[in-house]
Amino acid sequence: MAQATTVVSVTVIATESLTKRFPRVTALDRLSLDIGPGVTGLVGANGAGKSTMIKILLGLSPATEGRAEVLGLDVATSGGEIRERVGYMPEHDCLPADVSATELVVHMARMSGLPPAAARERTADTLRHVGLYEERYRPIGGYSTGMRQRVKLAQALVHDPKLVLLDEPTNGLDPVGRDEMLGLIRRVWTDFGISVLVTSHLLGELERTCDHVVVIDGGTLLRSSSTSDFTQATATLAIEVTDSDRHPDGTAALREALTAAGLALHAGTEEGLPGAGHILLLDAKGEGTYDIVRDTVADLGLGLVRMEQRRHRIAEVFRPADAAAPAADQPAQEVQPR
Repeated sequence: MAQATTVVSVTVIATESLTKRFPRVTALDRLSLDIGPGVTGLVGANGAGKSTMIKILLGLSPATEGRAEVLGLDVATSGGEIRERVGYMPEHDCLPADVSATELVVHMARMSGLPPAAARERTADTLRHVGLYEERYRPIGGYSTGMRQRVKLAQALVHDPKLVLLDEPTNGLDPVGRDEMLGLIRRVWTDFGISVLVTSHLLGELERTCDHVVVIDGGTLLRSSSTSDFTQATATLAIEVTDSDRHPDGTAALREALTAAGLALHAGTEEGLPGAGHILLLDAKGEGTYDIVRDTVADLGLGLVRMEQRRHRIAEVFRPADAAAPAADQPAQEVQPR
């Protein structure tokens, strides 16, 4: 696979009043957006129109109204040329069980126009990149769900596309497998300069992986902005400490001491790093707040895991204002935008 090069800021995907109607439902409703290079997350609940949009972008399904361009090509007239330049990882499992990963990915490379020798060489490189090099000759029928997802990613990348469309690539994966897949997706852009549009109904995944997030619901655009805009820093300070022999519940001891020092703490706590306890949230009133926290933690003999300005999570942006906050000892659940 080619190494990443300097990328000129251009529009990778553009839609204007894109609409797709079926007999009983409108899947996309006058959707207009511009997506630039990098990793872009397309998020929405199941049925929001994500897969329909991908099929239109690939030229596989005609729009009812409006228009769309991919890499500067009109999807209505240049579907074949778009598919030559774009890789696609489908949501559903569609892999033949009786062939190996090498056979399948070589076949897909040949279908993309690569000569036999180049197809075999590119296949070996791509399977190494996705972590399947040692297992490349085993029949796919014996693969785990995570391995099968990696095969689908490999076949989308093997012809060195300019853009890849990944439809729910973490479906069926456990937390470790999801993290590994998200890391691979990030590297597609950072290591090789291939732009990515990845769909998901899990907001937390996109927060860690994407440069830009597009949120749709019922086929309409709710928001399109950079991930940093979604997760702007607040004036809230997050503090996480470890317990000590003197204070078996370090978080409670610190809360009591900081309250006595006159700092305004938020009600409850949030889950911290695994095994490290809870996070206290307090209002930062200037640099002096940091000094008070540092000195208080030291006086109590606690270990300071982190002290940082808190950022919004994408899920919080879409949580209804009147929704009840999660209990202090319960992690927040994934919130789907509505």
